[in-house]
Amino acid sequence: VFGSPQELSEGLRDARYIVDPVTLQVVYLASAMQKPLLVEGPPGCGKTELAYAVAIAAGTVVERLQCYEGITDDKAIGKFDEALQKLFLETQRADLGFDWNAIRSRLHTLDFFSEGPLLRALRYRDRPCVLLIDEIDKVDQEFEALLLEILSAWQVTVPKLGTIKAETVPFVVLSSNEERRLGDPLRRRCLYLRFEYPTVERETEILAVRCTSQDPALRGQLAGLASALRRDAGDRRVRS
Repeated sequence: VFGSPQELSEGLRDARYIVDPVTLQVVYLASAMQKPLLVEGPPGCGKTELAYAVAIAAGTVVERLQCYEGITDDKAIGKFDEALQKLFLETQRADLGFDWNAIRSRLHTLDFFSEGPLLRALRYRDRPCVLLIDEIDKVDQEFEALLLEILSAWQVTVPKLGTIKAETVPFVVLSSNEERRLGDPLRRRCLYLRFEYPTVERETEILAVRCTSQDPALRGQLAGLASALRRDAGDRRVRS
């Protein structure tokens, strides 16, 4: 997707995302090697924003899978649209005949499948998308296992539909707030970044490209206030 780290850096800068040299190199390597990128850190430290900034830099879109406890394959991959299948049978009954195997094969195609974000990400043709698997630490190990086929072979197997291979390989970002430790099989497939909350100096730099104010002193005060509020919130969590 990116011809060089410099091209990526310029793209992220145009997306108004401030990146440090280590993060820049890891993101570039993940893109060049077609490896998923696992980003861990506390909420609000810029993990999700990184995925959107990379998409802007690459001139592509984000397919986002928002994870939550109890998420199912249907939400992530998709499912057959039974209402559409029924409508097809009712309207095309005269032309279908009585070859049940042929009818069954016709119904179990992508024409009647409501695609979830994981499958949509694999089916982009002209340009790879960015696949954001957000807050993956909220799912269980069974769901992690579901992702292994996608993140290693770039394909997904759906009962009655078969195996669907990627048209293009997406740039995958997995974010984790570290509510639990992810399994080693998943971690081994990814390049890794850890984010912390920005320092006052980094926050000031971020505000310089995102804030409409041209007053450096005001940006510094806002950065200091944000740092103090985060520190206070952290102290309250420790005491509780």
